[in-house]
Amino acid sequence: MMDLFIQHFDFWAQLSAAEKELLMEGTQLVRYPKGTHVHQGTLDCIGVHLLKKGQLRVYTMSEDGREVTLYRLFADDVGILSAPCVLESLTFDVHVDAEEDTEALLIKSPTFRKLSDGNINVRCYGYQMATSRLSDMLWKMQQVLFFSADRRLAIFLLEESAKNGADEIHLTHEQIARYMGTAREVVSRLVKYFNQEGFIKNSRGCIKIIDREALSDLAGEKEE
Repeated sequence: MMDLFIQHFDFWAQLSAAEKELLMEGTQLVRYPKGTHVHQGTLDCIGVHLLKKGQLRVYTMSEDGREVTLYRLFADDVGILSAPCVLESLTFDVHVDAEEDTEALLIKSPTFRKLSDGNINVRCYGYQMATSRLSDMLWKMQQVLFFSADRRLAIFLLEESAKNGADEIHLTHEQIARYMGTAREVVSRLVKYFNQEGFIKNSRGCIKIIDREALSDLAGEKEE
């Protein structure tokens, strides 16, 4: 546990011996089976997650039940929005689900709040992480509000490929739709179009990027 804290929390060196002990005692190993609702809205404040393995999906939900995925957390990522009570003005109304069997260190909310109140380095780290996630959320909402569906799919495929370090993306149309915040029918129609144009090659549960340059053009990544 201490090795992970040293590796991921740059405030560790600025903690007193008593604060380090408080952090260690206030942290527990948690396991979330795939499909677990980890965090549900602003009324839920379980703490700060440091993922060891697996994947968590952070999303918002409209009044009619439509989900928009804001970002995902993977191994070595820190999730602070599951603890909206630990920092003042941190009132993001998000939900968090386990997309895979996930194992993480959970710093309990009272522990992180006490450290944040007593140590400026912890407080700055918390706000820095929250700001970074807010940037991710604004980028996602910009896509949903202003980008065409085909451009959003091109961006998603390129980002997913870069994240995995491979041309093949092993996701179903339903999963892609959930991550993009759109309907499965829209994704299926666009995948068929991309396949016909030679941008990708689609098979059951797998999309392979064939023409990366064409996708980059569609995503708006190439410079004029």
